[in-house]
Amino acid sequence: MLKSGPAKKVSIYVGEDHQYHGHSVYSAILDYLFYRGVSGANVVRGIAGFGADHHLHTTRIVRLTENLPIKVEFIESPEKVQELLPKLHDMVGTGLIEIQDTTVEKPSSVSPKGSPQPAVPALKRQGKAKLMRIYVGEKDKWRAKPLHKALVESMRANDIAGVTVYQCLLGYGANRRLTANGTWEVSHDRPILLSVVETEEKLRAFFPILDDMVQQGLVVLSDVDIIKYTHNFEAEERRKEARQ
Repeated sequence: MLKSGPAKKVSIYVGEDHQYHGHSVYSAILDYLFYRGVSGANVVRGIAGFGADHHLHTTRIVRLTENLPIKVEFIESPEKVQELLPKLHDMVGTGLIEIQDTTVEKPSSVSPKGSPQPAVPALKRQGKAKLMRIYVGEKDKWRAKPLHKALVESMRANDIAGVTVYQCLLGYGANRRLTANGTWEVSHDRPILLSVVETEEKLRAFFPILDDMVQQGLVVLSDVDIIKYTHNFEAEERRKEARQ
């Protein structure tokens, strides 16, 4: 981690079109710095410039070239910079590396939101619930919106714990019409399955809305045992209390 005191500011200038092992040079450099633990780096795209080849690069409407200048900049300790330089020389190719002496007055710190959380043993919760499966067609609509998307939005608005939408490969329903997904497709109206696990009380409260939205389809309700592991059980309980 970068500390207060003497440091080096490194600026690397390359062309936007320059490549390194099949990837853009600036992207490869950024990945290298990230995985070598550099405290932070920025990539800036120039709007005009020229380099050693003396070719002018610009973003003007009448473009002279697409190869705009890119600057990758980072600040690190002198020791870290010396460790990184051999690889950077290899990656930059015809580009330019500039190093300046600088002083870090205050290093950046990790925000509380992104800071690592202390390890907490996983908590296990078990209980009884209902599994609701809803079968509809991909072309089914509700108020001009795809029905499966409208159902997901409606469930979220009604505090249903979660829903997963599956696009089926092959199937048929009450109309006996075969629907498939593939090069041998029979119909473009592929089956859609929505899977929901919730308490029976919440699901039954949602049934009137479901009856209104699903004009043709199949709804299946089954008993299930839930086993849930969570690492943030206390925070989850606090959110529940805030909603009540």
